[in-house]
Amino acid sequence: MEEFPYANQRPYPTDRLITVFGGSGFVGRHVVRALAKRGWRIRVAVRRPDLAFFLQPIGTVGQISPVQANLRYAESVEAAMLGAQAAVNVVGIGAQSGAQTFDAVHVAGARAIAKAAAARGVPLVHISGIGADAHSPSSYIASKGLGEQATRDEKPDAVILRPSIVFGPEDKFLNRFGQLARFSPILPLFGGGETKLQPVYVGDVAQAVANSLEGQAKPGATYELGGPEVMSLRQAVEYVCRTTGRRRILMSVPFGLAAMLAATTEFASKLSFGLFPKALTTTRDEVALLRADNVVSAEAIASGLTLAGLGVTPQGFEAIAPGYLVRYRKSGQYEHSRFA
Repeated sequence: MEEFPYANQRPYPTDRLITVFGGSGFVGRHVVRALAKRGWRIRVAVRRPDLAFFLQPIGTVGQISPVQANLRYAESVEAAMLGAQAAVNVVGIGAQSGAQTFDAVHVAGARAIAKAAAARGVPLVHISGIGADAHSPSSYIASKGLGEQATRDEKPDAVILRPSIVFGPEDKFLNRFGQLARFSPILPLFGGGETKLQPVYVGDVAQAVANSLEGQAKPGATYELGGPEVMSLRQAVEYVCRTTGRRRILMSVPFGLAAMLAATTEFASKLSFGLFPKALTTTRDEVALLRADNVVSAEAIASGLTLAGLGVTPQGFEAIAPGYLVRYRKSGQYEHSRFA
């Protein structure tokens, strides 16, 4: 048999088609990559297919196809699911804009996807997040919880994955502090930086999705995904400073004041039409998320509903983060480890 010409790919069976909703986002693109390596044909359902063509080189010719889908229109979702043997919902927004509201995307959108998957009788993996709570006063956090409920209502056997803070080359977590440290002598720590986090590598989340679709997840179960280290927000920021070689003052900011600052940056961002620095833009919902620890629960660990339960060995900061935080050193990768 002729050897397959791609070293890190393998021939894909034409009868394994999956629709990935939101596949062009931070987590979504890694999910697409993981599925492509496992031989799936992938239909990437997004609002703007022309902005998702960058995904095609991840797979072989014809393996990855961006298609148009808008979660606010059920017929659009159903069309994107035609012929698919599985579906993944990775859609998420961090801020509301026009018709793209938390309710429309995280709740009604999740329901539309689950309903389409149920109608076809195919597996569904829904990406949510640790801390999702339908009763939260935060509209963002509540919408995540309501989205889980909507998914369960329509498709009880759907697998829900709740990652902690996700890190990786394109993240908005470590990169934000790396950017701030380049020009600001002071880095704010909301709530004193005491919130506990369990950052999980985006590639591990993607592997968890792929494993779930290939029979390693319990139907109808909710898994909590965290990395090998539990750390405080302060420790995470200190890590960024050490890795980028910059001495910075870490200032504790009470949650009340943090919420007011976030409201100000949200307003400034809207007025500037995208010109306001993203590194300085914090939302009130991000502040709300930091009011509670974001770690895998004892119940999930005891029940085996974690990355380990999905056959994934989590990777930590030290193995991944230095490779992309190096850009924030004074001289990039050529900067020796010293303080600025």
